[in-house]
Amino acid sequence: MEMKIFDLYETKDVKVEDMSLKRAINLDEKLILKSHGRNVEKFGKTKVNIVERLICLLGVPGHRGKKHKMMCNWSSGKYERNASTVLDALKIIQTKSGGQNPIQVFVKAIENCAPRDEITVIEYGGARYPQAVDVSPIRRVALALRNMLHGASDKAFNKKASIAEALANEIFLASQNSNESFACQKRNETEKQADSAR
Repeated sequence: MEMKIFDLYETKDVKVEDMSLKRAINLDEKLILKSHGRNVEKFGKTKVNIVERLICLLGVPGHRGKKHKMMCNWSSGKYERNASTVLDALKIIQTKSGGQNPIQVFVKAIENCAPRDEITVIEYGGARYPQAVDVSPIRRVALALRNMLHGASDKAFNKKASIAEALANEIFLASQNSNESFACQKRNETEKQADSAR
């Protein structure tokens, strides 16, 4: 028997083209994406389906730099509500992309907006210097997901668009590598900072 995500979307034909992200993006076929936080060991995130990670992150879309910048009515922390929001977004993506598998569009969006370099601060002789470093594949995926959700929450906060519409739009724009996507803008900004710190 073939297993589909929420009995709607197949993942066996979804391809991850970026070789470095192949092991960081989990596309295991499951009917219900709910691991109950069991994968807490080292590299546990690689065992969680990528759609489930998006659902779990939707609970805190305004979390920026150790602060909750905004509290929204959709970030209730309820799994069912978050899951239905993501499912609505995937349906919108499917219509926008002309019947293409929305999971494939989502994976393409992650590949496009995952930064390859970032900066860290090195303290040397009392002075602090920015230093460019390569980003690990797991962190690349985490940053891509976080930036997509931040962009979606900004576009839906106090606006007419619902969070599902904003999330679908953000993922679709990111999959096309558009500069209108918040996540792609953040990737470009991060990589430019890293280039200047080399």
